[in-house]
Amino acid sequence: MSIFEIIMLVCFGAAWPLSIYRSWTSGRTNGKSVGFLIIILVGYAAGIANKLFYHFDGVVYLYALNMVMVSIDTALWFRNRAREKAGEK
Repeated sequence: MSIFEIIMLVCFGAAWPLSIYRSWTSGRTNGKSVGFLIIILVGYAAGIANKLFYHFDGVVYLYALNMVMVSIDTALWFRNRAREKAGEK
């Protein structure tokens, strides 16, 4: 288990609750890129796969927690986009 990996995941993870809150309350997609969110999801999935296949340790739970938060933010992006499109018609 690397302390630097833990610090990285905690720092990245600290940003997602605020991002989720803003997505939820604003109901808008401005300033968010679904492509970026998907790239982040792929990165977390790769981190989890590495832990599962090569070097399992407790850090896998930080990857999973972050992946869940990014998944929520991504789902909110799609919800907000659908609402924006419905309002345009």
